[in-house]
Amino acid sequence: MRIRSIAAIGLNLMGAAALGGCGFIPMSGPASLEVRSGQSTTLPFAVVKLDARAVEILKSYEPNVLGGVFVDRRPPSDIRFGVGDVVTVTIFEAFAGGLFIPTEAGVRPGNYVSLPEQAIDNKGNISVPYAGLIRAAGRTNVEVQNAIVARIKNRAIEPQVVVTVNQQRTSLVSVFGDVRTPVRLPMPATGAQDRITDAITRAGGISANGWETWVMLERDGKRATVPFANLVSMPSNNIYVQPGDRIYLYREPMKFLAFGATGLQGEFNFDAWRINLAQAVAKAGGLFDLQADPGSIFLYRREPRDVAERLGVDVSRFGAGLIPIVFNVSFQDPAGFFLATKVDMRPFDVIYVANAPQVDVTKVLTFLNTAVGTADDGVNLINDIYVARYNSRLR
Repeated sequence: MRIRSIAAIGLNLMGAAALGGCGFIPMSGPASLEVRSGQSTTLPFAVVKLDARAVEILKSYEPNVLGGVFVDRRPPSDIRFGVGDVVTVTIFEAFAGGLFIPTEAGVRPGNYVSLPEQAIDNKGNISVPYAGLIRAAGRTNVEVQNAIVARIKNRAIEPQVVVTVNQQRTSLVSVFGDVRTPVRLPMPATGAQDRITDAITRAGGISANGWETWVMLERDGKRATVPFANLVSMPSNNIYVQPGDRIYLYREPMKFLAFGATGLQGEFNFDAWRINLAQAVAKAGGLFDLQADPGSIFLYRREPRDVAERLGVDVSRFGAGLIPIVFNVSFQDPAGFFLATKVDMRPFDVIYVANAPQVDVTKVLTFLNTAVGTADDGVNLINDIYVARYNSRLR
């Protein structure tokens, strides 16, 4: 009896421990109550109910934009020459007998002379007969033309000058990575206005699927990365290229993670330009019917501070940087499915589906049943040993 009493006390203690803490219960993640509490000993986070207002706020904000980093939306200004550019100077005079056109030049097809092409030297100058050194670097072709005319107008007969670039070695745009023809492109002539997609097209286009391709733009020491699909779906991202831009394309499938009571768990590719939360849950095998709590579907992601404030989050308890937010949507509510179709997934979002409360209760009862059965078997074994010893003494 004493042994049975000790075993009973031990079982009561184990049952209390199992009911009092989740550490005794095997789980694939936190309980729904723990998530909704917004409390953590390691990292603070906010919990936001996914309703129509939250959906509209999220829809109005797109994190992967070039326009947000490069705020100058103006087209490029006129191309300016740089050191190393190769130019040709053509000088026209009103009639023969002037400074450049001899008298016998009447048989020529026109009253002009083209000087040999020359590169702008390291000091930024070109040389023009009777005009001397002319500053070219940092100037447009019109500014160089006017400077030459100003030097020779008192000696030539009503001179006119045309300066053209033969080899543009500055004011280039580099497009490389996962494109068909990596290339350094000269900026188009004055009047033409290339955007990011135009530069990619001039490099032969992308060599991978659009939904797997990312575009990085580097300009003046700043960098920004955007999915290629966003250049097409969001015209505000497709900004004008500027001289010196470096456009790098690389392949990285967009993925999300799914854990908890889903049909499948792990890492999943978007396999499309964009997918919504409902599609992502479906890709993860939907909800596991015998385990999932349809009211406890959580989407983990980080949001900018201003977006978190608009969502009603108290951001004062968070440090600088992005705010960790857990969005909760309920599929018990018929409208939850509609809301889920309005929320676009972002790369490396985490979906977590919590267990239904009764599942955890079943686990505890199974644990206790196993523990009681094991203890009872132990007590029976001890009793059998005592009986065997008692019988041996009687003999």
